[in-house]
Amino acid sequence: MKTIEMKKVWIIALLAFAACKNDTKSNDKTTTEVPKVSTHQTFEQVDIEPILENDSLSIRAIEVIGNNLAFAANYGTYGLYNSANQKWKLSQQKFDSITPEFRAVGSTANDFFMLSVSNPALLYKTGDDGKMKLVYKEEDEKVFYDALAFWNDQEGIAMGDPTEDCLSIIITRDGGNSWNKIDCSKLPKATEGEAAFAASNSNIAIEGDQVWILSGGMKSRVFHSANKGETWEVVDTPLLQGKPTLGGYSMDFYDAKNGIIIGGNYEEPDGNTGNKAITTDGGKSWKLIADGQEPNYKSSVRYVPNGNGEEIVAVGFNGISYTKDAGETWEKLSEEGFFTLRFLNDSTAYAAGSKRIAKLHFK
Repeated sequence: MKTIEMKKVWIIALLAFAACKNDTKSNDKTTTEVPKVSTHQTFEQVDIEPILENDSLSIRAIEVIGNNLAFAANYGTYGLYNSANQKWKLSQQKFDSITPEFRAVGSTANDFFMLSVSNPALLYKTGDDGKMKLVYKEEDEKVFYDALAFWNDQEGIAMGDPTEDCLSIIITRDGGNSWNKIDCSKLPKATEGEAAFAASNSNIAIEGDQVWILSGGMKSRVFHSANKGETWEVVDTPLLQGKPTLGGYSMDFYDAKNGIIIGGNYEEPDGNTGNKAITTDGGKSWKLIADGQEPNYKSSVRYVPNGNGEEIVAVGFNGISYTKDAGETWEKLSEEGFFTLRFLNDSTAYAAGSKRIAKLHFK
């Protein structure tokens, strides 16, 4: 039986093979870095180390795999960063004459997944032959998928804008080989203009068997299932909403009780009222925090690992912000802009945005 570390090595090797299918076989051996031990020190600054620069890419979906990083972006581009040798392997995925734009990615112990926005929706996983395999396709003029996540190696979920009168939610129970869309009769009805933002692949949060989904636009609510998508309920949020570009953009949970949502209006990014809220009861209720204060519009928010639910980092194209008191007060650490963020350990994260990916070192 494979250990967790062996599974990590397998997915890294498999993805590398898929990303460089035209390369010759490599004899490179990947070593695994030891994650830093938490010292529970709060942050005062962040050092930004660029690791990929490409003038044509807009990168909104990244996935930490071991100590390495996978991404998928526009122009069908996807790839893997090997942190041991600090090298990238990039490739491009096409479907007939279509060059997909990917804004959602995910992984299991054995496979990497990437999901495109717009019509048709295309969901790929790593195939046994080293090429990306199409496992789900949906055609509809309204289709637009926003985020992807997994409970475990067999069960995963993706969400998107409504094509009928409910959010689009697809689920796999067989490791991503097949996906089924939940019928609207089993989901809360969407309100007029309610959708989601494919800004950072963080409209979905998972803890245990639970899943939360964040909507935005004309209505910004949180959909919740306690049983891996079998049954659903929905609650309102206090975020400002009522415009197509307004509402919640990103969500994260530290544990089953404590979570945060953040957003705003990317067309008016200086606004800082009604754009961030927390829950301490598992999403049953939400309250605004730091209203009228930093941070303003942000597209991605993540709890700091080992931060006791108190330390949180939020990023947007207008900078990086940090709180050490569960969102009551925030400090702007950098003016550098990014779309999305994922932590590697309690002091290091990967961030991606327009034309680049960087490694963030918090101190």
